[in-house]
Formats: sequence, structure tokens, C-alpha cells
Amino acid sequence: MSGWLAVAGLGPGADALVTPEVTAALAEATDVIGYIPYVARVAPRPGLELHPSDNRVEIDRSRHALELAAAGRRVVVVSSGDPGVFAMAAAVFEAVEAGPAGWRDLDIRVLPGITAMLAAAARAGAPLGHDFCAINLSDNLKPWELIEKRLRLAVEADFAMAFYNPRSKARPEGFGKVLDLLKERCADTRPVLFARAVSTPEETLRVVPLPEAQPGMADMRTMVIVGSSQTRVIARDSVPFVYTPRSVVT
Repeated sequence: MSGWLAVAGLGPGADALVTPEVTAALAEATDVIGYIPYVARVAPRPGLELHPSDNRVEIDRSRHALELAAAGRRVVVVSSGDPGVFAMAAAVFEAVEAGPAGWRDLDIRVLPGITAMLAAAARAGAPLGHDFCAINLSDNLKPWELIEKRLRLAVEADFAMAFYNPRSKARPEGFGKVLDLLKERCADTRPVLFARAVSTPEETLRVVPLPEAQPGMADMRTMVIVGSSQTRVIARDSVPFVYTPRSVVT
């Protein structure tokens, strides 16, 4: 039996947002490996072995997946969103580079998914309609000083900004520092979108001017999108539309 390894994105939450390519790979898989809540999204069936693990063992998880694929298993490593955006694809290739030479010749595929960033943006309108950047606000794998540097440069470049992992119980202070920095350096009322649990029954959307944004408006299930100076808001009875024009007004 010829083994293979697929690194797959399960999208932001709704089954309808899982791509047909990922669904097909899961149907063929003998093993599914990933963080506990992501593996829980895969339905058990005969012939499929599920391997859930903790969130902080990405390299060990990747090595396990590669060992199984090398032994002839059909392995899917699952991530939420897109596996190449702050997720498992990079960890798999890090393990390939550091591992046995034979791993480099394995059939390894990355199957894209819909990110929380794109799902949240679509719900609100088109806040990422012009140049933008994505920043992971967790300092678990990089120093806080680097996060602040990237924030300052993103403001200077006038990007719209999408923030992953804004605030957790273990990191309650960081997002407040981010908002303080943005309020000082932007000094305007650009919109901030708080999109929580997009595409799930718990979904909530909230749009506020930057001066009114508060740390408690976000948690680990929230995608935060901060507009550029060009981003516009279209008021309506429900959550407003937010969009960034493709043309720049100078």
C-alpha cells in the first residue's frame, strides 16, 4: 500500500465551508491526526483511526504523521481554517526538513481551507478589499517585542489588519496593549470588526470605532479585523457593512 500525507484545512466551523477536496481526503484516510477539538470534528468510521493530541506538540504530531505515511498509511493532519495560515502545514515541513531523508520523497499535499480571517471578512462585507496583513497576537512562539514592531510597521504602511489569537485566559493583557498602540498611532475612528465563532451557531459580529474597542470584546474564538484609514462603513439596521475600496484616496 502506498502511503500519503495530506495537511487539510477544516475551515472556520461550518461543515458547508469544508472543501470537497478535504472531504474526499478524509473519506480515503486511514488516520486523522490533529489538535483535540479539530479531530473531534471528523466523524468516526470503520477503518479510520483518530489521533487527537494537545495544542503544544505540533512537531511531535507532525513526526507521528510522517512515520505513519512512511509505513504506508493514508494520513490527514487536520487544522482549522487553512493549514498554511498559522497552522500545521509549516510544522509538517519543519519536521520533514529535520527528519530522515526518505521523508522528503513522501507524497505530501497541502489542501487549502477557508480561514477564519476570510470567513469573518465575508460576513462583514469586504474589509480586506485592499492591501492587508495578518498578525498572530500570541507570543507563545515569538517575543512580544516583535509583535509590537510588526504592528507599528503595519500602521505606518496603512494596512488593514487581521488579528489571530487576540486574547486568551493565559494572555489577558496583550490585546489591551495592542489596542493602546493602535489608538495612539492611528488616532482616528477607523472601524474594528470583532467576529466571534463565524459560521457556527455561536456566531456574533460587532463593529465599533477604534476608540471604543475594548480588550473584553475578544477571546480566542474571535477574529479581529482593523480597517485601514481608507476603510468605510455603510450603516444599516443590522450589523453595518464594512469595506475597503480598491482605489486609494490620497
